[in-house]
Amino acid sequence: MIRLGGNRIDRVVALGAHCDDIAIGAGGTLLSICAARPGVRVDALVLSGGGSEREEEERAALDAFTPNAGLSVTVLKMPDGRLPAHWDEAKSALEELRGRTDPDLILAPRTDDLHQDHRGLAKLVPTAFRDHLVLGYEIVKWDGDLGRPNAYQPLSREIAEKKVELLQQHYASQRHRPWYDKEAFLGLARIRGIECSSRYAEGFFVNKMILGLEG
Repeated sequence: MIRLGGNRIDRVVALGAHCDDIAIGAGGTLLSICAARPGVRVDALVLSGGGSEREEEERAALDAFTPNAGLSVTVLKMPDGRLPAHWDEAKSALEELRGRTDPDLILAPRTDDLHQDHRGLAKLVPTAFRDHLVLGYEIVKWDGDLGRPNAYQPLSREIAEKKVELLQQHYASQRHRPWYDKEAFLGLARIRGIECSSRYAEGFFVNKMILGLEG
């Protein structure tokens, strides 16, 4: 297994089309970063759910997923499933965020996600953040669009189980969904762990990155 170490992570941007996307796709990674880097800055932007119970869930959840971090959460009110019709608004939100932070890492949906909101946000990211490492997270769902990640963040058993616990605790509005359960989340983490010689892991998709192997 090849491991490439990166620079110190002091600033993270986490992007989601919907409340719970960030936690499902990269919650374990956020927990791991915050445990290793107390005081890390996390700026989260979610495009939909603002002004609803989902925003309340999201704020409480992201606070729990980023212990000891400097957290800022923005939840907008774009309609679920309609991101293509709100392209300008979404791009402006990303540009506004870019204007106030220069992150070391961006966590965002992957570009080939079959949900139009996820995919649309993913394609907007490089228009605002052009020189940044972007890890595209995956979201298990009925579409059956899981792919083959090319980057992995190993998770300890404690972190993987904490992620699942927090997902169940904070997103009560989603518990009725047939795919939203402990077996699905922990099962995918176990599969990604097998793929990177770890017990558990989160898988990511990287479109472009620059290596500094001589450094």
